[in-house]
Amino acid sequence: MQKLEIYQSLWGMELRNPNAPERRKSDAFAMIAEAGFDGACIDPSRAEIPQCREYAHLFAQHDLKVMVNAFPYSTDDLAPIIDFAVELDSSVVNVISGVMPIKPEDAVAGVRRWIDEAADRNMPLLFETHRDSLLNDLYFTLQLMDFVPEMRLCADLSHFVVDREMRAPISARDQAYISAVLKRSDCFQGRIANREQVQVQIGFPQHQQWVEIFKAWWKEGIHEWRMRNDDDATLAFLCELGPPPYAMTDANQNELSDRWQESLAIRDWVRTLWSELECED
Repeated sequence: MQKLEIYQSLWGMELRNPNAPERRKSDAFAMIAEAGFDGACIDPSRAEIPQCREYAHLFAQHDLKVMVNAFPYSTDDLAPIIDFAVELDSSVVNVISGVMPIKPEDAVAGVRRWIDEAADRNMPLLFETHRDSLLNDLYFTLQLMDFVPEMRLCADLSHFVVDREMRAPISARDQAYISAVLKRSDCFQGRIANREQVQVQIGFPQHQQWVEIFKAWWKEGIHEWRMRNDDDATLAFLCELGPPPYAMTDANQNELSDRWQESLAIRDWVRTLWSELECED
């Protein structure tokens, strides 16, 4: 039977509030485990591997699975991060590449090198749709998908909504582009955007149209994933609501909503979508 595993971003547990003490990593791991998440996600660059290695005992202590969002800034950077992911028995590595050629065709060799490096280590490798990275732009991504058919994606669709200033309701053209991305995506990230903000408050009335758009996209992506994968496959979904400045704040630098409660809500939405698809299949 196919399985759904939901991860919480460790970066998303940071407070970054000058009016309050920062949350300790040990407390963050305890909260993630007690809330029933399957795992946590860490975000190392090559230089940050030693720091992230210090979290290994917390993953073990709380019986949490590992997801790695990798930040390579040169073509040589990814292999050490993949080795680190193997060391931690990560479920997947999502690449947010700081290597950013202007032309999609100039990215092909590097992408294929990284795919081969991950395959040599038997580590699933996905390329994340993310601003200020290789897949900064929706159109660039669509072209690179054609150049490298074996490239698989991690869909953080919030970035494309802002990148292209998509209007609601979503046009048929933009929906077709998003559907193409979803068909190539093997992991999904939970954040709601609108055409001007990458992360909006999910409970505010003015954002409900975008909440429904993203729920529909996640359901479509999960459905596509279920149709093309084996009966024993496991899908990873990451709740990733970032701290300020991702999270909007007031004049006193206090957040406008409770990101932790929003993460729990997104987790529950995705579980419901999964159950609905199980009943429909």
